[in-house]
Amino acid sequence: MTAGVDLGHPQAQAIRSDEDVVRVRQMVRTVAVAVRLSLVDQTKLVTAASELARNTLVYGGGGSAEVSVVDNGLRRGVRIVFADDGPGIADLDLALTDGYTTGGGLGLGLSGARRLVDEFAIDTGPGRGTRITVTKWSR
Repeated sequence: MTAGVDLGHPQAQAIRSDEDVVRVRQMVRTVAVAVRLSLVDQTKLVTAASELARNTLVYGGGGSAEVSVVDNGLRRGVRIVFADDGPGIADLDLALTDGYTTGGGLGLGLSGARRLVDEFAIDTGPGRGTRITVTKWSR
């Protein structure tokens, strides 16, 4: 247990308001510190999480974030799963294009968030919501 976070179990946070986006950022930072990500990697992960949490709220109509510690036998990392039951992303290729934005976020878009993490996976489609999984590994 580190700083009130049980590293053995995923930490979940509903995303229904701007305050929840802040809570996701704080939770991600706490877990990133606990697994000893570098300050640069902490900042990258928190920035990506902020963008994705905001997207979950604005475009997905709210949803959840689940933060967990992962271990591949060589190093530890932080995995975050963002999920919503919103309209989904109709044109994923366009949404992942550098510079594409519909406004309201940090201006990073999905492509920017993807560049800030080590692993990025997205499952989405029109009418079936969106699930984005990101992982940042310790160096």
